[in-house]
Amino acid sequence: MPPSRKPTESDISFVPERKHNTMNTTATTTEAGEPTAADIAAPTALDMLDAVTPDQVSDAIKAAGGAVTAIEQDGVVRLHSASHGIGFQVLWGNAVTTTQYTDFTLSCPLRVQGGTLPEAVLAAWHRSKRFARVAQHGDFVVLEMDVVVAGGVSPAYLAFAVRLWMQMMGEFFLHLRNYGPAAETRGDAANAEGAAVQGVSAAA
Repeated sequence: MPPSRKPTESDISFVPERKHNTMNTTATTTEAGEPTAADIAAPTALDMLDAVTPDQVSDAIKAAGGAVTAIEQDGVVRLHSASHGIGFQVLWGNAVTTTQYTDFTLSCPLRVQGGTLPEAVLAAWHRSKRFARVAQHGDFVVLEMDVVVAGGVSPAYLAFAVRLWMQMMGEFFLHLRNYGPAAETRGDAANAEGAAVQGVSAAA
């Protein structure tokens, strides 16, 4: 019998352990009855909105704490609501179908008593605020904010957009109230300065 020898490193072969790739296997093969990765992702995709209906916008307003009145005019549903005791409306934008829209505008028209607002009021708002714009239309000043859903948004985003709009309405009303006393103060200061200048001239 030939003498035994110890096995060398070249005599030993290593077979790497096959690791189970859970991610890839789950995406391609699963046991019967188990959801695939595509099935799990599907509800998320279905929840995204790339167009909205009056009912969906109405639900968003209600979720933000507002009441909604829907009025149909010429086959189009018009939504009316209110915040801070002042009414606003939904103006539809680009239509995908007769009841679906990729964008809309939240609009609050206010009648100005005694003429038009000074340009400084609107300019001060646009310098200090974002999201909502103000425009003057005759005896009306209109606060507006666009909401775009094209590309896909969640229902929660709609409610957030409405809450943001209601916040902007409150800030605009405060802006108008604060401007009046401030304008009167500036006017009184200007008048006092003018009187002082006249007094100096007379004394000279």
